[in-house]
Amino acid sequence: MSKVFTFLKGMAMGAADVVPGVSGGTIAFITGIYDTLLESIRRINPSLIGIWRQNGFKAAFEHINGTFLILLLSGILTSIFTLARVITWMLHTHPIPLWSFFFGLIIISVIHMFKQVSNWGASRVIAVIAGTVFAYGITVLHPLTLEPTYFNIILSGSIAICAMILPGISGSFILLLLGMYAPILGAAKSLDIITLGLFASGCVIGLLSFSHVLSWVLRHYRDIALTFLTGLMIGTLSKIWPWKETLTWRTNSSGEQVPLLEQNLSPFHFEQITGQPAFIGYAIMAMLLGIALVWGLERLSEK
Repeated sequence: MSKVFTFLKGMAMGAADVVPGVSGGTIAFITGIYDTLLESIRRINPSLIGIWRQNGFKAAFEHINGTFLILLLSGILTSIFTLARVITWMLHTHPIPLWSFFFGLIIISVIHMFKQVSNWGASRVIAVIAGTVFAYGITVLHPLTLEPTYFNIILSGSIAICAMILPGISGSFILLLLGMYAPILGAAKSLDIITLGLFASGCVIGLLSFSHVLSWVLRHYRDIALTFLTGLMIGTLSKIWPWKETLTWRTNSSGEQVPLLEQNLSPFHFEQITGQPAFIGYAIMAMLLGIALVWGLERLSEK
C-alpha cells in the first residue's frame, strides 16, 4: 500500500509542477517524503560506482532507495501526461477555483511547516521574513529574454530543477522568468531531441549538486532551513491569489496570447474591473478543499 501512496504523491508533485507558481517540492513536503527524496537523490554520486563494484547492482539500487525513486518518478510522469491536461484545461476555463484550491493548500502547508520547527527565536523569524521577501521579489520580477543557446538551455535546466525541489518556488515559473518557458515547451511538443537532451543534462547537474547542499543544510540547520522555506511559500501567495487583472500579455509557442504581468484584485472589485464573475462561493469551497486535503494527509501520517 505504501508503494501506491508513493506513486500517488508523485502524481500530485507532477500536477503541481505544471502550474507556474506552484512547486512540486511543496507537495513533497506536506506529504512527508521531502527528506527521503533529498537523501535518495544525494546518494546518487561517484561513491555509488564503488558500491556497485563491491556488492552488485541490487546493493547500489537499494542504497539510493531505487524503488521509491522509480515509483515517484513514474507518478510525476503519469501526472504530466494525464492529470496535467486536466489542470491546464482548468487554468483556462476555471482559474479562480483552481488557484483558490492551491491557495488553501499553501496556507495550511505553511501552518504544517511551522509545526515542524522545534525552537523558535529571532533567527527563525528573520529566516521567515528573508524567505518571504526573496520569493515575493521573484514573483514581481520582469521576465528576461535569454537566447536559447546550448549554454542557456543547460543553465535554465539546472536552475529550474533546483526551484522544483524547493517548497514554494515553481520551476516552470522560473523558466518563465528566464524567458525559456516557450522554447522548452516548444521543444517538448516538437520532440526536439537536442534541446530536450541539453535541458535534461542541466536538470541532472542542478539536481545532483543542489540536493547535496540542501540535505546538508537540513541536517545541520534544520529549523533555519524550515523557516526560510516556509517564508518562500508565504512569498508566493501573491502569485497564487485567484483574482487578478492582466496588465500585459505575451505570445506563447502556440501563438496564443497568455498573461505576462498581472495585479491582484479584491474579489469584491474583480467583477467591477474585469467584467467577469468572481465565483466567491466556489473559491471558498475550493480553498477549504485544499485545507482539508493537507489536514487529512497530516492526520494520516500521524497514524
